Amino acid sequence: MGYVMLAGAIAAEVAATTAMKYSDGFSRLGPSLVTVLGYVVSFLLLARTLESLSIGTAYAIWSGVGTATVATLGLVLFGEGLSTAKVAGIVLIIGGVVVLNLGGAH
Repeated sequence: MGYVMLAGAIAAEVAATTAMKYSDGFSRLGPSLVTVLGYVVSFLLLARTLESLSIGTAYAIWSGVGTATVATLGLVLFGEGLSTAKVAGIVLIIGGVVVLNLGGAH
């Protein structure tokens, strides 16, 4: 159940960060409200996740998967450029999460 809540926390954080881009510096009410609500939900679910998963593993997955997902959405939704350094960074983030899941965060 911890991983299900963690997935929800990641989804809420990604939605909040994406909405923040659409908020135009918090000048648009709808996306601004989605941003605030998304972060509140994300932190609540992350806190619940920590009841069953170690903090190192949970935070690494939450931040790593969230970062890689937001970077990918930046490419798809906002036309951000794709450089070798950006691809390498995303691969390293995902690799770090995998290593932590295989036992490095105990």
